[in-house]
Amino acid sequence: MGLIRHVTAVLLLAVAVSGCGLLPANDPTADWSAQKLYTEAKAALNSGDYETAIQYYEYLEARYPFGRYAQQAQLEIAYAYYKYEEPDAAIAAADRFIQLYPRHPNVPYAYYLKGIANYNRGKGKVERYVPQDPSERDPGSALHAFQDFSELVKRYPDSKYAKDARQRMVFLRNNLAQYEVHVAKYYFRRGAYVAAANRGKHVIENYQRTPAVPEALVIMAKAYKQLGLEDLSNDALRVLKANYPNNPGIAEVENLVVKR
Repeated sequence: MGLIRHVTAVLLLAVAVSGCGLLPANDPTADWSAQKLYTEAKAALNSGDYETAIQYYEYLEARYPFGRYAQQAQLEIAYAYYKYEEPDAAIAAADRFIQLYPRHPNVPYAYYLKGIANYNRGKGKVERYVPQDPSERDPGSALHAFQDFSELVKRYPDSKYAKDARQRMVFLRNNLAQYEVHVAKYYFRRGAYVAAANRGKHVIENYQRTPAVPEALVIMAKAYKQLGLEDLSNDALRVLKANYPNNPGIAEVENLVVKR
């Protein structure tokens, strides 16, 4: 559906440039001004009719590509796509706005919207009723969201969106670390001890000060012990005891029966 709308917008733009009339004779928007199109698009957006809003914004961009209303429409259509659950189109629209108007005061919002679109990607209707641990989802979108928020904070640290972006980055970083732990546990259960230890090590090296660190240390100590690498196992256990002395994983490591 999104592809069809994009093709329609391109055709309309060609019409606007060439001066030819391709719109149907009974199109009710044919004689609308840029202001009228923008007003109707905004009203549709505010009422939750995102499909109509997208259509009007695209008409506006196609027929009046150089006006002030078209500039604002390019940003608002990104939000409309996001609400319409088309994150790829939302991100593409936000990127286009950033590229065309790099000094516009709303550029920080465009970066924030990209992050939000990625942050919520994959949260379908089923998950609204049956919540899923976000750390168990594919980390690709979380990584992209983290990068978007990171770019926002780096470029616009005093933006009104920066505080929320930082908070979301903490949440995403914790989830990314926990995802690595999930994978490490899977490898350990399968007897792939080298892979399990490497995943745990990755958490320690890249996600320090996250809640996943003690679990990563437990997995490393157990995996190294199964591999017969007692020195490495003892090193991981020593760090675990020093930083998390009450962690139940300590007993797991000490009581682990080595499989040969």
